[in-house]
Amino acid sequence: MTGNIAATIAKAREHSIGDLLRRSAQREPNKSAVICGGVRWSFAEMDAICNRLGRGLLALGVNKGDRVAVLSRNSHAFAALRFAVARIGAVLVPINFMLNPDEINFILKSSGAKLLATGPDFVDAARAASAKGCAVEKLIWLPGEDVAAPVAGLPTFDDLLHADGSFLDVSVDARDLAQIVYTSGTESLPKGAMLSHEAVMWQYVSCIIDGGMAASDNVLHALPLYHCAQLDVFLGPQIYLGASGVITGKPTADNILALIEAHRTNSFFAPPTIWIAMLRSPNFDKTDLSTLEKGYYGASIMPVEVLLELQRRLPKVKFWNFYGQTEVAPLATVLRPEDQLRKAGSAGKPAINVETRVVDTAMQDVRVGEIGEIVHRSPHLLSGYYNDPEKTAAAFAGGWFHSGDLATVDADGYITVVDRVKDMIKTGGENVASREVEEMIYKIPAVSEVAVVGLPDPRWIEAVTAIVVVKAGETLDEEGVIGHCTGAMAHFKVPKRVVFVDSLPKNPSGKLLKRELRQRFVGGETLDKAIQKNFGS
Repeated sequence: MTGNIAATIAKAREHSIGDLLRRSAQREPNKSAVICGGVRWSFAEMDAICNRLGRGLLALGVNKGDRVAVLSRNSHAFAALRFAVARIGAVLVPINFMLNPDEINFILKSSGAKLLATGPDFVDAARAASAKGCAVEKLIWLPGEDVAAPVAGLPTFDDLLHADGSFLDVSVDARDLAQIVYTSGTESLPKGAMLSHEAVMWQYVSCIIDGGMAASDNVLHALPLYHCAQLDVFLGPQIYLGASGVITGKPTADNILALIEAHRTNSFFAPPTIWIAMLRSPNFDKTDLSTLEKGYYGASIMPVEVLLELQRRLPKVKFWNFYGQTEVAPLATVLRPEDQLRKAGSAGKPAINVETRVVDTAMQDVRVGEIGEIVHRSPHLLSGYYNDPEKTAAAFAGGWFHSGDLATVDADGYITVVDRVKDMIKTGGENVASREVEEMIYKIPAVSEVAVVGLPDPRWIEAVTAIVVVKAGETLDEEGVIGHCTGAMAHFKVPKRVVFVDSLPKNPSGKLLKRELRQRFVGGETLDKAIQKNFGS
């Protein structure tokens, strides 16, 4: 086969994230694709807008492989930018809008982002973050869910919409890099997980099959699109299938309830904290939720009593627990509706395109009930950590991706996560690296030692808790610790509680025993039981 023929065949076989919207538009041109505030796009309209936006980005000098960062709440513009960036072969870098300018600046520098698109609420943070020695050449103003006047001096989303909305034929290989998503581990600095078009799309297939998704769905997207869960477990599959979606940047219980009723949505994802807030809203029983059929949760444990209440008050709704992490794009395992009560608290079994084991330090499968580390093989997986070959090599040791999560497996093969090797705290659906908070607290002169753990909380599921030993002769109170962290860190990382102790438990080699701390401060019970107890029956 000559080179020309091979290239021609490769062109005909192209399949990338940017292609999915066009193919759905060809199948269902007049069907509603996206509703956001007062904006409603059919698939044909959204496809044309993404072509126009892609041409505008190219005219601005954004080329294949360039990084485009986005700092914004959910909006129709965010969704369009996602597909336009993919369509021209550029690389999306979604940024958590709860980070402070220094934390945003690190991601901009690390990724080498050339363009930063910012929503109306984050212009000041975007300007501050991009002014500190990074590669960002231009800020772009994105419209939000609510009508707002653009910021003077910034080119806007509408300014980028090229007049030509015809087919944008840029060659993008499935193995090309689609996005760099930054995730915190035990280290203070986040790592950039590189995900190809191929990895993300294989993950879409797993979500669709194991999550019971269909073209007839009408999906509410309320959790932040900067997070891979909403972006790639729900928005991507919705567009791929040609289903309809409603986008909001306001994930409050009452707004979610109102949108489900107003738009007759049948599918919704949220971490347990949001589901709990909905149940506690006085509007819950006043809202017509009769169209809701599919409920998804993830990011943290769903207390059994809450699950029972959900099934009692929403008897038509089938629930799925999705477990995973950014590096798996992110779906890894699924607990299906029929197993919600039978295997309550479990993360389920591997998704269809994932092979998962729980292993000991010698990479041997643990026995039933024994604790080991979760490892994966899957086409979903990241290609590596951006500019970090050492962490990449460590993560893939032995030819499996090491999740950093500890788990057990029961006799039926169901996996239950019991702890985190990396001491990651999942609070209100957000990941917090305990070491990052510890390092901030260690800057307080009066602190001798500190351990940060997640403890059961009825609102946050896990509350960031600092357990502090004060230096002899020094004084310190909870207000002083929280005040020191506030303003220096994103608010979700700031401790919700501070406990003062005389010493921290350690093993003979000096290693801090965080599990013992967790047990001590939940009355010696396991974390799962403590969470259930906190919510009551």
